[in-house]
Amino acid sequence: MKNFLFNSGSHKPLPSIAILILRASFGLLMLTHGWPKLMNLIQGSSSFPDPFNIGSKTSLALVVFAEFFCAILVVVGLGTRFAAFTIMIAMFVASFIINASHPVADREMSILYLAAFTVIMMLGAGSYSLDKAISGK
Repeated sequence: MKNFLFNSGSHKPLPSIAILILRASFGLLMLTHGWPKLMNLIQGSSSFPDPFNIGSKTSLALVVFAEFFCAILVVVGLGTRFAAFTIMIAMFVASFIINASHPVADREMSILYLAAFTVIMMLGAGSYSLDKAISGK
């Protein structure tokens, strides 16, 4: 399990810098979506899509976990593959379940996030991450 969660992949310096830029940019941008949802959750908002009938607040809490807390993990490179996978699930649901009837142009942002976090999950955190420091590899 530690190998999956904290495996930073084996990358040379230049690809690791590219991965760092990808992680930092998409992770920080994702935070701009997660922060307002976190504030809504704290304020007790009950109007949020509930595609799996688990309750609006539970759905909101899961999205906050993905878009806010997992985005922070991606930025610092801690448990990166797990965190990126969690965000991928949220973006898949947003794109292809919640907004499935909308034109692609309206779903473009969530599809781009889905693609970026898929790449991050596949590559791992790279050499410049907490995953690398923890794994020691």
